[in-house]
Amino acid sequence: MEALSIAIQAQVPALVEGDPGVGKTSWMYAFAKAVGRHMEVVIASIREPSDFGGLPVLGNGEPPRVNLAPPGWAQRLAEMENGILFIDEIKTAAPATQAALLRVTQEMVVGDLDLSNTGLSVVAACNSSEQSAGGWELAPPMANRFCHLSWAADPLKWVDGIVNGFQMEAPKILPDDWEDAIPDARAKVAAFIRTRPELFVNVPESEAQAGGAWPSGRTWDMGARLIAAGESVNADETVTNQLMIGCVGTGAGMECLTYLENLDLPDPEEVLAKADKFKLPQRGDHQFAVLSSVVNAVLRDLTEDRWMAGWTVIDKTCQQGAADIAAGAGRNLMQRGRDANANLPTPAAQLQHLVPILQEAGMLPRAK
Repeated sequence: MEALSIAIQAQVPALVEGDPGVGKTSWMYAFAKAVGRHMEVVIASIREPSDFGGLPVLGNGEPPRVNLAPPGWAQRLAEMENGILFIDEIKTAAPATQAALLRVTQEMVVGDLDLSNTGLSVVAACNSSEQSAGGWELAPPMANRFCHLSWAADPLKWVDGIVNGFQMEAPKILPDDWEDAIPDARAKVAAFIRTRPELFVNVPESEAQAGGAWPSGRTWDMGARLIAAGESVNADETVTNQLMIGCVGTGAGMECLTYLENLDLPDPEEVLAKADKFKLPQRGDHQFAVLSSVVNAVLRDLTEDRWMAGWTVIDKTCQQGAADIAAGAGRNLMQRGRDANANLPTPAAQLQHLVPILQEAGMLPRAK
């Protein structure tokens, strides 16, 4: 439940799978009420593709134009901020209907109606495969758009609830600035992929497995986003593990989580405070992660002093034999820093070892 709450607030589409009658839909209603968000429930098994792709209607004007009109539930969500779309019985929806859902789940677009700027969260639910008689496994492209979470019934909690009344624990609310931690989480996940590039994309071979979580560029980014969200509310390690595994699958997820647990990196603020004494880690993936975290720290609180300290760290990295890592961090800092503040000084002394590389990348003008 906590994992699902975090996914909803982080706007990562979630798919909840469990036996029928264990409270998935009831919990969704209770959660929406607890956080004051409007929820629309759509039963996918009784819907047609046009209920998600839009119904073609002939508009006015010359020449006449065919518009894809959204259904009522989508129009109601468009009028609300931070609404929730709950798609139930998704595995018993026909394949054509599931295909129409692709754009809804990832781009938040229904027909010609764009809901991507409304803060919409998408949750789908289905019964376990053994209980989904007459259903279809999700196609790999659809499955890859969700964080997959298993919903297990707790008999003792049910006993307590049926006797004393069901009470929902107050959900942990993500702080307003939780997204500030996303760049660091992405940098750590990217460092892992540098060490295990073969796990970047791995589509399962069997049909049943392809309908579950599997790694891709999309799901690694979803996992990084959820790690940042979970850490912002001090989520239990079990919850964070569920979220990552739910995005990329058990094998890749467990390997990444083990890597992150053992990734002992210095505090980027301490690195910036003693930039002239920076000592580069020996491992390339650690070098990449440290430089990424330093750049992100500078950009979170961009001042002239921190800007120059960041360039000092990059220069030290280049001098210690990691020009490729330094160049990547330098390109990132130069572009994003100048986009945020065009008046920042050019770190001429710190750039002397990187000038040829940055000129080749078009980040600095060539000398005439």
